[in-house]
Parts: sequence; structure tokens; C-alpha cells
Amino acid sequence: MKEAMLYQKLPDQKVLCNLCNHRCQIGIGKRGICGVRENQGGTLYTLVYRQLISRNVDPIEKKPMFHFAPGTGSFSIATVGCNFRCDFCQNYEISQMPRDHHQIQGYDVSPEEIVAMAKKTNCQTIAYTYTEPTIYFEYTYDIALLATREGLKNIFVTNGYMTEEALRTIHPHLHGANVDLKAFSNEFYQKRCGAKLEGVLRSLQVMKELGVWVEITTLIIPGLNDGEEELRNIAQFIVSLGKETPWHISRFHPMYKMLDRSPTSVRILERARKMGIEAGLRYVYTGNVPGDEGEDTYCYHCGRLLVDRLGFQILKYQIKGRKCYNCASIIDGVDL
Repeated sequence: MKEAMLYQKLPDQKVLCNLCNHRCQIGIGKRGICGVRENQGGTLYTLVYRQLISRNVDPIEKKPMFHFAPGTGSFSIATVGCNFRCDFCQNYEISQMPRDHHQIQGYDVSPEEIVAMAKKTNCQTIAYTYTEPTIYFEYTYDIALLATREGLKNIFVTNGYMTEEALRTIHPHLHGANVDLKAFSNEFYQKRCGAKLEGVLRSLQVMKELGVWVEITTLIIPGLNDGEEELRNIAQFIVSLGKETPWHISRFHPMYKMLDRSPTSVRILERARKMGIEAGLRYVYTGNVPGDEGEDTYCYHCGRLLVDRLGFQILKYQIKGRKCYNCASIIDGVDL
């Protein structure tokens, strides 16, 4: 265990956790919504520090990050736990373990060991992913600090529900993020995730203000967030962040507690992609449909194919010096 960051002590040995937008008030002997931060004697502790549950070398495109060090490997890690309770979670076995099974599992791996493993496997980035990186913030922070010193970059794959205080604390060492914008309806967030839309929107705005490279993912679930008005609202919000912000529109497959819905039709994904482009976004991608042209990057100015992808594999790459090979338009992103 390790004493938590970003909390306040309150009367009667209660504490206020300021890590995510739930801002849980936690009584003595109790845990926050995430299930991995516990008040012991009036002091808030993280229960997942150095408790690694998953690690892997992934293509950075799997995050998905298409405009951050494309074609490289990303050392990807997680602990158990999440501050959302999405009933369509793809990694529910570990994200919901503290809630569903009242267990915290993992094996002891130090921040130094994580950074050393990332370097040994020739990764240029460390991705905090699979579950929600916000809830293992202390672990993430210590790893990210060391990684930056060693010339590595840090990436969050996140639901975006961290507080502004948390973002400003880690921001010098947070270089990129893929943020789930799950819907544009507070009702959806409250019913399906146990959260509020506003906190996610604010986090996205703060990340952009801080200069973090941001890509956004929306999992399109038939009958829940696939309406034209909602998709247009998402696209327009992303444009307000910056038309250079990539939008990944992913296909839903039945998972966890949401087994009663069919996979998203490719037609709906194509419609959403068209809306994003019409709204003014430069890069709109379809996900979970290998071989679809929506996986590829095209020049927003001349329309030429620049990056040909199949799943997470790059087949052809025609960007040099962040410029289109044909018209020399600047192609937004981060090279390492």
C-alpha cells in the first residue's frame, strides 16, 4: 500500500478524494467508487501500487493511436479497477474485479522494472491501458516520471474522468492520450457508466490546453448512441477541440452484461465517419472492421492515400517529415 495523492482530510476521519470527478467522500474503513482507494484511520491509501495485473507489447495503433509514433511498439500495463461500471466493458475481468469479486490481484513490479522492460523491448512509449489509468495514478505517476527521464513517452488510454488537478499534476509527463467519448448524452453516462458527461468533456479541453496529443474513440452501440443528432454533436465537439483531433469510431460486439445487442453494422460506422468528415475533422477512422478503408489515413487536402493499414499493421506509409508526399500539406501528429 501507498498513501494516495490528491486527497483532503475531513472531519470525523473522512477523506475527500480529488483524483477523479466522482470526488468520493470516503468514511473510515470504506473505499471509493473505484474500489482500489481505501480510508484507513483517516488516511487514504491506494491498494494497487506496484500491483501489476497485465503487461504486453502492443502496436501503438491498438490503443488506438494512429498519429503518435506510428508503427512502433508500446509497452502496455494495467492494474485492476475502474471508476466506471460500463455494462459493455471489454476488459471487465480485470477492470471490474474489485467490484464484482471483491478482489485485488496483481504481482509486485516496481516502476524501475516497468521502465527497464519497456526499454528492453525497444518500445518508445509506455501505455497505461486495459483498465482506467486514473485509478492507479500513484503508480502511473512514478513510472511516467522515470520514463520521461529515460527518453520514453507516456500515453493514457482513458475514460477521461480524471480531475483537472490530476491532469495538471501529471501533465509534464503525459504526452498522448486516447480518450473514450462514449456518447454525448448525460443519460447514457449515468445509466451505462455511472458517471457524467461534463467531466469527460472538461478533461478533453484541459488536455488540449496542456498540449497533450489527443485522439478520441467512440464505441457505437446500436440503439444507444448511434442516432444522427448525437453523432453530429460528438463530431462538432471534437471540431471545437481542434480539427486535427483524430476520431476513431469503433464497432460494438456483445460483451459483459450487454449480450442482447447485435454488432454494429458497418453502414452505421460509415455514416458516422462521413458526418465527422463533413463536420470538418481531418482524420476519422473506423475500428474493429479489418480491411475497411476507414482504417487508412488520407490527406485532408488532396485526398491521396498516405497510410494503408490492415488492423494494427501498417502496409504502406507515405508521410515524410509530417508532410503529404503529394501536396506537402502538414499531416498532424507526433513523431519520436
